[in-house]
Amino acid sequence: MSPAPRRRTVPTDLAALAAGVSQATIRKWASRGKLTRYGSPGRAEYDLDELRLLVASVNP
Repeated sequence: MSPAPRRRTVPTDLAALAAGVSQATIRKWASRGKLTRYGSPGRAEYDLDELRLLVASVNP
């Protein structure tokens, strides 16, 4: 049995850069449940693979 794939997370600013949207959009997607927020209370992070799938669904 192979180990679960490791989650690759990035902070809000890099998530926004990777998705081509503003940081506010990343935060809005997270607040609406479209994107899972990881990290500590003072440091939000987002999964790159999840972000990629979300962006692909928004821009088919």
